Amino acid sequence: MPASLRELRERRRSVSTIKKVTRAMELIAASRIIKAQQRAQSAAPYARELTRAVSAVATFSNVEHPLTTEAENPRRAAVLLITSDRGLAGAYSSSVIKEGEQLNQLLRDNGREAIAYLTGRKAGAFYAFRRREIAGRWDGFSDAPTYAHAREIADALIEAFLTPTDEGGVDEIHVVFTRFVSMLTQRVDVIRMLPLEVVEGTEEPESDEILPLYEFEPNAETVLDELLPLYVASRIQFCLLQAAASELASRQKAMKSATDNAQQLIERLTREANQARQAEITQEISEIVGGASALAEATAAAE
Repeated sequence: MPASLRELRERRRSVSTIKKVTRAMELIAASRIIKAQQRAQSAAPYARELTRAVSAVATFSNVEHPLTTEAENPRRAAVLLITSDRGLAGAYSSSVIKEGEQLNQLLRDNGREAIAYLTGRKAGAFYAFRRREIAGRWDGFSDAPTYAHAREIADALIEAFLTPTDEGGVDEIHVVFTRFVSMLTQRVDVIRMLPLEVVEGTEEPESDEILPLYEFEPNAETVLDELLPLYVASRIQFCLLQAAASELASRQKAMKSATDNAQQLIERLTREANQARQAEITQEISEIVGGASALAEATAAAE
């Protein structure tokens, strides 16, 4: 049944209101993503130098540290999912959750129990709806994380890693987050955070680059005790900043798509409203002409 002209106009008015909202959210995300990129870039030099320092200690010393020691028979693994606190970001959070589910299945296939640590309300709602146990949860800062948030998460994960497995600890820690590649590309990545695997990088050193020589005071073990928690917190902060930039980019794309779809719907409703209006006018003209013809026939018959 075709809609009336009044219904079409009401639909067009509602879609126009939604378009204004999505357009505003698109502009807000576009303005905030620049700051998110700058925060991620500013944290990179510190993380890089800290990686070099940890790599030097791990390479030039024979100290066996708990954070770098592989368990003989790992039985429990912690999985940290980094999602968003709010929706309207396309498939951003669902992609992370899906990748986390695949990782959980892989761990179970290898005989390891997956322990959930969550950031963001979306992951929390997903686990709460399915009534799954959660070992740790943080939310309220997905679009603007700070080092304090990363350090809080890192301390909880390190404490769980240092706790014996029989007492509820874990043997491995994995992180699932979205890496910001560009404004058009965001990729879900999975990294193993602990036991620590220090990777200096894939770039070849320049021919004239002088590698630093380190002296450990008072000893390498003490330096590792101080550096490794900072290193883990730095890695988690990097993941949080990458996820924040990816969330804003995904929200901008989703809101732009919604705005474009709303504009197309407005144009279609406008055409349908014009056709309905023309049909009403044609019907009114037909009724007027018919009435005039009937009146003329009645008058002629009376004469």
